[in-house]
Amino acid sequence: MNMDHVAKAGLVLLGCGKMGSAMLEGWLKNGLPASSVWVNDPFPSDWLKASGVHLNADLPSAPAIVLIAVKPQMMADALPTLAAMGNGGTLFVSVAAGVSIPTYEDILGTQTPIIRAMPNTPAAVGQGITAIIGNSQTDPAHLDLAQSLLEAVGDVVRLEAEDQMDAVTGVSGSGPAYVFHMIEALAAAGEAQGLAPGLAMQLAKATVAGAGALAMQADDTPSQLRVNVTSPNGTTQAGLAVLMDAENGLPALMAATVKAATDRSKELANG
Repeated sequence: MNMDHVAKAGLVLLGCGKMGSAMLEGWLKNGLPASSVWVNDPFPSDWLKASGVHLNADLPSAPAIVLIAVKPQMMADALPTLAAMGNGGTLFVSVAAGVSIPTYEDILGTQTPIIRAMPNTPAAVGQGITAIIGNSQTDPAHLDLAQSLLEAVGDVVRLEAEDQMDAVTGVSGSGPAYVFHMIEALAAAGEAQGLAPGLAMQLAKATVAGAGALAMQADDTPSQLRVNVTSPNGTTQAGLAVLMDAENGLPALMAATVKAATDRSKELANG
């Protein structure tokens, strides 16, 4: 199964909010014909209406792939209509948070190839990272296809077991919010030291974005990059002495943060 097959047999996208729109925009830019795409969304954006895809139309009976991007609470309404496509050649890929592969197998049938994916919100600007795991009915070609589709919005990693998805949720799924709060806190700290609010926020945003870009592009590890910036007895070392404190600093706080999000992901998955 490859993109030529997708173009011929069709791709169905259920839900086209920010995540779905970002993916669809990437596919169209990469050459997937709009005429090969069917989108079901109750509140289509003006961009979606003008995109040339089949919008809220009758679906093909055996599309190459169905990508599920509806909010979890809308899942019950969306999936029964697709059950007829289960146990066949159609690959289902879900980016809906918290819905497990066994849940999909109950609805679609145990012979259905299903891939669960966990993207994150930077996908909206092509800077996401998505973790994927397939059920026993998926083969390497299915995973390759899902990866190529999801790479339209960022990097893709493959998991070894579905139970790793809770930790992925705690790290990269929820992680952008942790970074947004770090920007808030860094800006507020700058204000407390006498900077104007707008200037403090500009400095905080650019610092976090720039450090992230450097971490991605540099050959050095983040640990080495930190050392590179830290002069002996200098300003950075003074700040890091507080931030890196084993008991009261960032390491313990981040461990507790990721554990709380991971535990909540497990609770939601278990209903």
